[in-house]
Amino acid sequence: MTLLRRVLLVNAVVLLAAAAALAITPLTVSSTARTTEVVVLVAGAVAVIAFSGLLLRRLFRPLSELAELMDEIDPLEPGRRIEVHRSVAEVARLESAFNAMLDRLEHERRLSARRALQAQERERRRLARELHDELGQALTGVVLVLDGLAREAPPELRPAVSEVQETARAAGEKVRDLARGLRPQALEAFGLRSALASLAAGFEERSGLRVRCEVPPDLPELTPDQELAVYRAAQESLTNVARHAEATAVILSLRRGDDAIALTVADDGVGADPEALHDAGGIGGMRERAMLLGGRLSVGRAAELGGCEVRLELPLEA
Repeated sequence: MTLLRRVLLVNAVVLLAAAAALAITPLTVSSTARTTEVVVLVAGAVAVIAFSGLLLRRLFRPLSELAELMDEIDPLEPGRRIEVHRSVAEVARLESAFNAMLDRLEHERRLSARRALQAQERERRRLARELHDELGQALTGVVLVLDGLAREAPPELRPAVSEVQETARAAGEKVRDLARGLRPQALEAFGLRSALASLAAGFEERSGLRVRCEVPPDLPELTPDQELAVYRAAQESLTNVARHAEATAVILSLRRGDDAIALTVADDGVGADPEALHDAGGIGGMRERAMLLGGRLSVGRAAELGGCEVRLELPLEA
């Protein structure tokens, strides 16, 4: 039955009930309505309106549920759908169309985000290659030239030449660090476990924070996209700890569950910033990667250390 017919039926039932009440009960209205008659008429009208509203509220409840779901939809948490109520044709069509629209939007979002992330990784590799092969080699050449000048320079100029040489050497090391951050060579060469251990050790050396890396040796086999997502999430989380957490200790752990693998990065700092959840370049980027792989990323309070905890869960493929 269509929604229009249902509304008409509800109104007809209410009107017929009111007419039957007038016909059965001894209620009458004088040519000049008395106060008691006016009160009875008003009370009857209110009762009819209330009864009609109760029936119509149940009838329009699926539309209210649809509106509530529209307000709660989060593009980075896909999969939520509304239950289709087959009893009302128009409502069922609207709910089915809304679910189909969500399917199309999530599919298109996955495709566009995957293309964007692939282009980003290609650009990272290109920049890393240019930094390492061109700028890094140029700085190495400058260091070698300055080394020769230091041996041939007059004694009074040697300290200045040595200082410039050390500056060039430090710049070369910085360039190599940037290249390693852009392209995780350890991940490509030695696998995820060694890459995470190297990432934690390098972060501890640069930041001075204590890092406990807990990665079991028997990791399940992951796809290249999953390994890259785990590595990037750990890398971004450690960077956020160094920039914002004011922490002294960090725990980086990777654990396997029954049907998923979970990465957690917890610190003993000041805790999670709610605004970071909407940071498109940091937490938002990690949530985007997790969504593309069918997983989820959450930020909350660290149970053991009391600071912030970033948790990435990815489903294991059968």
